[in-house]
Amino acid sequence: MTFSLIARCARTGQFGMVISSSSPAVAARCAHVRAGVGAVASQNVTDPALGPMLLDALEAGQDAAAALVRITAGRAHIGYRQLLVIDRAGQMAIHSGPEVLGIWGQAEGVDCAAGGNLLANDRVPAVMVGAFEVASGHLGDRLMAALDAGLAAGGEAGPVHSAGLKIADRLSWPLADLRIDWSDHPIADLRAAWQVYRPQMAAYVQRAEDPTQAPSYGVPGDE
Repeated sequence: MTFSLIARCARTGQFGMVISSSSPAVAARCAHVRAGVGAVASQNVTDPALGPMLLDALEAGQDAAAALVRITAGRAHIGYRQLLVIDRAGQMAIHSGPEVLGIWGQAEGVDCAAGGNLLANDRVPAVMVGAFEVASGHLGDRLMAALDAGLAAGGEAGPVHSAGLKIADRLSWPLADLRIDWSDHPIADLRAAWQVYRPQMAAYVQRAEDPTQAPSYGVPGDE
């Protein structure tokens, strides 16, 4: 029901993820990022608790592979889960259990990994990785390029209805956390939201850290 990509920006140290699904509000359950730590996708018959568990293991000093073993070993129903992990060093680990739904796939690249289930074809994750690797610009631009490519390669077997983009930078809260929870064109809507939000990201950080130096809010009544 899902295709996604997790990534690290080697230049900035940011972590990010994009995801889309036929299910509503997929990013609310499946997208997990933490500044200076890593990114995790927890999908396919999702257990949202696994995302924070994996990030905690990374933060405690384990690499992606060790963290994945720690969280999956002996865990009930783990065969139904698909998990993707990337750590601060850009190392990746993927678990796709034997009960993953439909046509599924996974792929790793430089500073990125992709996976999906109930796909139109098993090439979708590799196409997403390739698109991310050749894209340029901000991490968010590269993530959106990967999501667009995944959709163009077939995406999910049926129509998608939700999508999300999440990026962690250096603060305890996400630099970007954009979600389209229900739409007939969620990826196009997510791209539109990103294009609006990207030029304002730095201003929102500034308002949090020092509102006395922040730019005007640009809304009616702001003088």
